[in-house]
Amino acid sequence: MECMAQEPVLFEDILCQMVDMIGPEREKYLTLSDLKGCRLSGNIFNILFNLNKFMAFETRDPFLIRQEREDPTLTEWDRFAHREYIRLSMEEDGEDASNGSGEVWDESLEAPF
Repeated sequence: MECMAQEPVLFEDILCQMVDMIGPEREKYLTLSDLKGCRLSGNIFNILFNLNKFMAFETRDPFLIRQEREDPTLTEWDRFAHREYIRLSMEEDGEDASNGSGEVWDESLEAPF
């Protein structure tokens, strides 16, 4: 992790996090049935065997996770397109407001004929 400019994480902390994710029936050991019954078992294997996916898991965005839970039928592309649409519409509204206020200012300065 140091080669990726990340602070190393203690194995005890990772183990505690994995046990909390799995929620084993018995506290002293994990069984295969515990892993099979856990919805997050894929994350467990990523934590153990894939450093890149572990880093992605550790730095995940809680707001993005909440959005995924709100509407699980949307794909990542659908969520991206929705965010960009909102961002662009807000930019356009901001430009319209600034243009509109400029027009009002110009009209108030014009002398009557």
